[in-house]
Amino acid sequence: MQVADDDTADEVAKELGGFLERRREQIAQRWADAPLFRTAFTVSRDEAVEACKAVVDALADVARSGRLEDVQAPGFGTVRDQLGRMAASRTQAGFSSAQIAGEVAGLRGPAVALLRAEFEDASDEHTEACLLALTVLMGTLRLVVMETSVSAGEELIARQRLQLLEVATPVIKLWEGVVAVPLIGTLDSARSQVVMESLLEAIVDQRARYAILDITGVPTVDSLVAQHLMKTVAAARLMGAECIVSGIRPAIAQTIVHLGIDLGSIITRAGLADALAYALTEQGIVVSQGPARGGSPR
Repeated sequence: MQVADDDTADEVAKELGGFLERRREQIAQRWADAPLFRTAFTVSRDEAVEACKAVVDALADVARSGRLEDVQAPGFGTVRDQLGRMAASRTQAGFSSAQIAGEVAGLRGPAVALLRAEFEDASDEHTEACLLALTVLMGTLRLVVMETSVSAGEELIARQRLQLLEVATPVIKLWEGVVAVPLIGTLDSARSQVVMESLLEAIVDQRARYAILDITGVPTVDSLVAQHLMKTVAAARLMGAECIVSGIRPAIAQTIVHLGIDLGSIITRAGLADALAYALTEQGIVVSQGPARGGSPR
């Protein structure tokens, strides 16, 4: 009995594939006016129709394969390519995965209407079997698009996070041959990598001989932060630049001592001004303190 049921299911799936192939143009014309396609193809409706045809062809391939519930069916590759780009654009526009899934669910109505019209002379049982197969297929399509939109959202968040890290770690040219990175906030592994890459690029671009890492805005320094700093210093030295760490406050100095962290090989200064004065002096530039305000030069 199970074999017969399987054979019947396969026949229904293949018949559904034939229906999608025959009604390809009509389905595509109706889908082209759906929000999911209309908002993605704002310039030309013909482009929307062609995109819809590609999706219908993909669904027909899935139906003929009998893998109506398999999100990994080969035919869904085209769906991921076509609808994935649209889902990504909708995600960037602020739509949630649930909203996008709702728009995909709206594609079922036009297809169901055409299927009922085509099978109106068939037995109710046969028509219901085809409608059920179409519902299952559209449900799987919805899962595929949700999966794609979630992935697109994660990629967008990752890109935005990287952009924020880059903005939060600017490299400033203080003097000819001297660059500085003022660090503010927690220094974790991801941010440390961005700091290192940005600093090394600046050393090359500016032909800097001295690089200052100012940690005045770093709230705490533990062994992990110290390790990141030492790696950055070592990388800068390999690029031919001397690295100076500034902004070590008394509390941070005590923490470093208590942790037993050896920063003996690293040049340190109390503040950014002291670090800049050191870098300028090392280049033979005389740094002198100007007269106090209201006083007269001697």
